[in-house]
Amino acid sequence: MAYSLVVGTVTFLIAVVMGAPLIRWLKRHRIGKQIRIDGPSSHQTKTGTPTMGGLMILAPVIVITIVLNVLNLIGIVYESLPIPEGELATFLASLMGPSTKFIGLSILFPLGVLVAYGTLGGFDDYVGVRGLREERGTGVLARYKLLWQILFAVGVAVGLHVLLDLRSLAIPTIPDKIEIGLLYIPLAAFIIVAFSNAVNLSDGLDGLAGGTSAIAFVAYGVIALLQGQIYLVLFCFTMTGALLAFLWYNAYPAQLFMGDVGSLAVGATLAVVGLMTGQWLLLPIVGAVFVVEALSDVLQVGYFKLTKGKRIFKMAPLHHHFELLGWSEVQVVQRFWLVAILAAMLGVALALV
Repeated sequence: MAYSLVVGTVTFLIAVVMGAPLIRWLKRHRIGKQIRIDGPSSHQTKTGTPTMGGLMILAPVIVITIVLNVLNLIGIVYESLPIPEGELATFLASLMGPSTKFIGLSILFPLGVLVAYGTLGGFDDYVGVRGLREERGTGVLARYKLLWQILFAVGVAVGLHVLLDLRSLAIPTIPDKIEIGLLYIPLAAFIIVAFSNAVNLSDGLDGLAGGTSAIAFVAYGVIALLQGQIYLVLFCFTMTGALLAFLWYNAYPAQLFMGDVGSLAVGATLAVVGLMTGQWLLLPIVGAVFVVEALSDVLQVGYFKLTKGKRIFKMAPLHHHFELLGWSEVQVVQRFWLVAILAAMLGVALALV
């Protein structure tokens, strides 16, 4: 745990340092956010704010994770290496155990998802900002983006099932996991796609998606620690450090937006982390804010079509509804953070039952 916290702190420092030059680079290349015309009028002042800020989350996480896993990535296990004398070697030996791999190869799953969905989101951001389609700001057609999300998710779900032998679910208060066999694959794929889009929908206010994502990764870092999945603990706190660094620039008033390159990748990666702990039934609790945001959007669209123009909320996703009720942007974000913290606490508690 101590090692993971240190790595998370180092990730934060690296990401914060790269933030300022990234903002300058994005401004120089005119990669700025296009604000929806039908959104709250107060958001129009944000037009042109640099987007694709998710790069400052992805880049340090990818580099640090690869560096920390390089021995395992080339097939060298920890116990096969001579242990030199010194405090660091003693610490690593006590941390990992004499018959444990330095870092599990399974970490390639969340890392691969981070890269895949980040690439998809980055392309979508670029298409929208640079106006490669007729109307700037629309990005890749939704059906094509969803198709790629599903293809990535199915591939990851099959890998988790076949290579990591994940095929069960854990239910709080029930000591034994329940085997679900091949049903695991479509369920896992659905969870990955759903959370990828849920975090994306939540990325509409300064600090909202970044803060709630950081809280969720801390919760799953604790759950992974309780299970002894040291490599996953390390990854979760590396993600947390990068997300907190992003918040440094995304706090109101934001100097930088996450963009799809960050939100799609962060949401899908959170889902994979939840799946790897086996506690994926807790994802709707730990990620309660994301679930409610996504449901509010689905309900709004469905009700609008069924009633030919009527609405449940003043505007969806839900954070816009509260803005139009008179809450300030800062109030909405901070109150959603409080809900996220309480939800994370409940999720960890249920994992202990």
